[in-house]
Amino acid sequence: MKYERRSPREQEKRYPREDKRRYADPEPEENEGQIEGRNALTEALRSGRTIDKVFVAAGDTDRSLQRLAAQAKEAGAVVVPVDRRKLDAMSTSHSHQGVIALVAAREYFSLDDILEEAASRGENALIVICDELSDPHNLGAILRSAECAGAHGVIIPKRRSVGLTAVVAKASAGAVEYMKVARVTNITAAIQELKEKGVWIFGTAAEGSIPMYDADLKGPAAIVIGNEGDGMSRLVRESCDVTVHIPMKGRISSLNASNAASILLYEAVRQRSGR
Repeated sequence: MKYERRSPREQEKRYPREDKRRYADPEPEENEGQIEGRNALTEALRSGRTIDKVFVAAGDTDRSLQRLAAQAKEAGAVVVPVDRRKLDAMSTSHSHQGVIALVAAREYFSLDDILEEAASRGENALIVICDELSDPHNLGAILRSAECAGAHGVIIPKRRSVGLTAVVAKASAGAVEYMKVARVTNITAAIQELKEKGVWIFGTAAEGSIPMYDADLKGPAAIVIGNEGDGMSRLVRESCDVTVHIPMKGRISSLNASNAASILLYEAVRQRSGR
């Protein structure tokens, strides 16, 4: 086959620029919840802004960077050492100076704030506990369902879990602005505190001991949703008052975490409405 050589002008006539742009790789979107550089992180900490996670260059012996990481950790952020190449890939400014932080899209609340929200409405507490969810879209969808179902709060752990990032806020369709989210150091300890305050803990698992229809969700209740891959951790499972399962009629044996949360939340709504 003979290939015909064309001049740049002839090529432009045959392949207009607007058509090329249609098939070009999209430029990466800037993460609005991301802070890059030492000065930016210093000012964010000074202002009291909530920092979810800080990625620092592993092996960097710069004392100012180590001091900044220590300050972030003291402020409650999770500090993660990573290869500098990962920082380069994450960076949108291309000037990260060895540190990139993810900030919360909204401030966090306490367990007491959530319980007070229920009391102020004159309702029994309805809470969702997320045990190490890693997918921001799942957490966002759970926040959306919880808000629609009239739940009083959502609890997430500080470590091994997605926080209130910009992606979560977007996936929640605005629910993050209305739903109280508590970020705790230890989920098991939080469950124990809720128990002491009269809240029953219902863990969800495919092999749960009772079907969800037999669970009494009319009283103060917290529904535990496990990790996308492994479900609830052993200690969290052992801390639950009872484990429940969602009856499955099809060939697939499990549901997406956010779907499971929605189903349990609306079973609680059904029971509380007396229907």
